[in-house]
Amino acid sequence: MDSLSSLLDGFGTALSPGNILWAALGVLLGTAIGVLPGIGPAMAVALLLPVTYGLEPTAAFIMFAGIYYGGMFGGSTTSILLNTPGETASVVAAIEGYPMARSGRGAQALAAAAIGHFTGGMIGTLLLVLLAPFIADWAVDIQAADYFAIMVLAFIAVTSVLGGSRIRGFASLLTGLTIGLVGLDATTGQQRLTFGVLQLADGIDVVIVAVGLFAIGEALWVAMHLRRRADGPIPVGRPWLGRGDLRRTWKPWLRGPAIGFPFGAIPAGGAEIPTFLSYAAEKRLSRHRDEFGKGAIEGVAGPESAASASAAGTLASMLTLGLPTTAVAAVMLAAFQTYGIQPGPLLFERESELVWGLIASLFVGMVMLLVLNLPLAPVWAKLLRIPRHYLYAGILFFAAVGAYAVGGDAFDLFLLLVIGLLGLLMRRYGLPVLPAVLGVILGPTAELQLRRALQISDGSLSGLVDTPLSTGVYALVAAVLLWPLLRPLARRPPRAG
Repeated sequence: MDSLSSLLDGFGTALSPGNILWAALGVLLGTAIGVLPGIGPAMAVALLLPVTYGLEPTAAFIMFAGIYYGGMFGGSTTSILLNTPGETASVVAAIEGYPMARSGRGAQALAAAAIGHFTGGMIGTLLLVLLAPFIADWAVDIQAADYFAIMVLAFIAVTSVLGGSRIRGFASLLTGLTIGLVGLDATTGQQRLTFGVLQLADGIDVVIVAVGLFAIGEALWVAMHLRRRADGPIPVGRPWLGRGDLRRTWKPWLRGPAIGFPFGAIPAGGAEIPTFLSYAAEKRLSRHRDEFGKGAIEGVAGPESAASASAAGTLASMLTLGLPTTAVAAVMLAAFQTYGIQPGPLLFERESELVWGLIASLFVGMVMLLVLNLPLAPVWAKLLRIPRHYLYAGILFFAAVGAYAVGGDAFDLFLLLVIGLLGLLMRRYGLPVLPAVLGVILGPTAELQLRRALQISDGSLSGLVDTPLSTGVYALVAAVLLWPLLRPLARRPPRAG
């Protein structure tokens, strides 16, 4: 009850005219920046940090939170319409959203993503109000072996449900893990797979890999077949969700927060792991498995809801522990310190007005984002009426701008082209793209947690399974791997006596 009464006081702060204005500005900026590939919400908050020095802390953080949530909304737009993820959390949206757009259902995919973000954000923020202290206590007890086990589960789950061949799925994952090795070893400082190229010492940025594999690879693939097929503009289709779409999406919308919020509160990959796991879960649970890979709306609704809920989990960990689990949270933590405020267990007592005003503003911002994005879904979908050769030329341009913006180095454009050619080859030989992106995102972190777990156990492999959570996760991994072998036995009818 104390939390709910504090939340009501927070609404009094968030609904003041000035703070509503800053929240609206934040969601508009976040949505616009999320649409641009490579310019994620973390960069937006970092760039705007000096601009807010003259603002009151509450107003500044309300705007930052609006940028965070708005960036996730905007990132799914280009993923769905152009197969170009605006940020890593929206990578999964391209898997099913883009085929939906190609078949004339782009507006439905955008609406499913918008409502999914709204539902996941609302439920996640409500869980932030009720469960933040408990989630934070649980996150403190998670060890390196647990982190590594969770990442192994993400690897296995995604590679097992994508494509018609597990071998191709694991080949794609191995490709991504190899790309993730490029750069300096975090422990020894040794160069790995850099081939003496200085620009590779810092590794290859995830945004360049995601944009190269998805956008450049798709554009090159279409260019190879454009004259042969003589495709015209992609149809837009009707603008709203029908009853059949709602029947297929309401359960994924509600399942997403159950996956997204807990993972957002632990430093195990931000929104990436829950979106991948949500996609895998929806494919397992759906009655329309044959549509996955061809435009299944559940594959958009569930992961987008999970991504938005994970943002609330991230704020729970940052506010209660001072533990940033994503890049955006790290920048916001720096902003807190700039104002002389230290997030942690005492924050809710010392800065009660700021914290509850910030949390209340999340509810206000989610409503603003839904009102802004849902009517715009058919408008955004009309981008697909642009003739294909003009459309993909624009994709190449914005992909190049996004890649260059990551580091400001022309060498990144060369990397983008090379990875784009790799994406073209993967399409040619039927390798799914998603496991490769997952390997690049989580591979370095998984390696770091594996090393930590082995150091704690003095090199003994038993250190990887010495906690109840890691043991349970590996049991789940074994079930995922063995289920295809056991399923025929489970379906075999009993012999007649």
